[in-house]
Amino acid sequence: MDWPRRRSCRAEIVRSTDSTKSITWQCYWLQQARQAELCAAAVETKRTSFSSFLRAALLHLRQATAKPAKMMTPKDGATNIAAFAVEVDQVVRRFGQVQALSAVSVSVCPGEFFSLLGPSGCGKTTLLRLIAGLDLPEEGTVRIDGADARGVPANKRPVNTVFQSYALFPHLSVYDNVVFGLRMSRIPLAERAARARRVMDMVEIAVLADRRPAQLSGGQKQRVALARAIINEPRVLLLDEPLGALDLQLRKQLRAQLHDLQRRLGITFIYVTHDQEEALTMSDRIAVMNVGRIEQLGTPEELYERPRTRFVAQFLGICNLLEGKVQSCDKSFVFVHTAVGVLKVDSTSAQQFPPRREGQTLGIRPEKIVLNPANVVSNCMRARVEDLVYNGAETQLQLRSGGQMLRASLMNVKTGQPGLRIGDEITAQLPSGGLILLED
Repeated sequence: MDWPRRRSCRAEIVRSTDSTKSITWQCYWLQQARQAELCAAAVETKRTSFSSFLRAALLHLRQATAKPAKMMTPKDGATNIAAFAVEVDQVVRRFGQVQALSAVSVSVCPGEFFSLLGPSGCGKTTLLRLIAGLDLPEEGTVRIDGADARGVPANKRPVNTVFQSYALFPHLSVYDNVVFGLRMSRIPLAERAARARRVMDMVEIAVLADRRPAQLSGGQKQRVALARAIINEPRVLLLDEPLGALDLQLRKQLRAQLHDLQRRLGITFIYVTHDQEEALTMSDRIAVMNVGRIEQLGTPEELYERPRTRFVAQFLGICNLLEGKVQSCDKSFVFVHTAVGVLKVDSTSAQQFPPRREGQTLGIRPEKIVLNPANVVSNCMRARVEDLVYNGAETQLQLRSGGQMLRASLMNVKTGQPGLRIGDEITAQLPSGGLILLED
């Protein structure tokens, strides 16, 4: 093709429609993905599955061009801050014969650190993908800042996602990874550099600006992924088990930093995890999920102190379960006959739902059990120490009272204190305020 014809074709491209521009951007994304493919194959083939890396990289490329302030607006034209940052209403998602989500409804407040907690396969990641726009529900509605997200693609939703696998571009430096979204959005160079400097200082990676991902530790990579996500100033940040691949000490360190970062930024965080300690220490509220539905939603203290079901009681920490039958009730207590005798339960535990006469399950946390109380009062029993496990700050005990096994814990508050031994006979008290009436 001669030069005049090339200039003519270029002029036609400049006069192209928005749809043609979109195709041009898609071609650019594919070109970037090919570059990432070459680098990934050369640098990280042994450590990371290329297919998962490429999927995550393409998703970030789409999210990088999101323009939250313009893409989603409530239909009534209101510009005020919505009552909820994210609303999920009666959402259903099926995979063949498997119903991954069963009419799930949940609302997340602006600026909240909200956790989805549950075992593998419970539907928490599926729910996160529906919010991100990476999957679509068969039924129900997802609203972000009051606007219906139905039909809105992932790159036009005011959300960013942080993956467990980091999804960093191996051929780019830390700085270029962080500013990638701004570069895609055509942010001026000076503003790009200022925002990058502020965010990188915030997550403490400024000294790593010139390094490549292969030269970083796992914790440093996670900070880079966080910086890349928050530099775009999303309204909602979605985190899919971002600390799962790190060792215990590093997880604890980053957990505290992540919690502090969320407080300083004021961005809504939706955090997926199966780690109960992570959820309890970082969250404002937690939704405990099981087999595609929400078992219970509340603050960490509510869920731990007053679980509604056996699943929540045993998944969120350790809980002793005692089967029994309700004998009688009054204004202050519920009396339940169990294998260790008649136990008096504080009536505040029964306010969630009326106790059943035919059968009732009680729960009590190990740390609530009092060993060898000074005065023999109600809810006391004789028990034998079957096992002892020293755990540093505490000693965990396995007790047997009649046919009932109980787990208790004793804080190691004194150095060289005379401890219990296996086979000792002791008195154990189950305080009425520590017993919980469960629904099932």
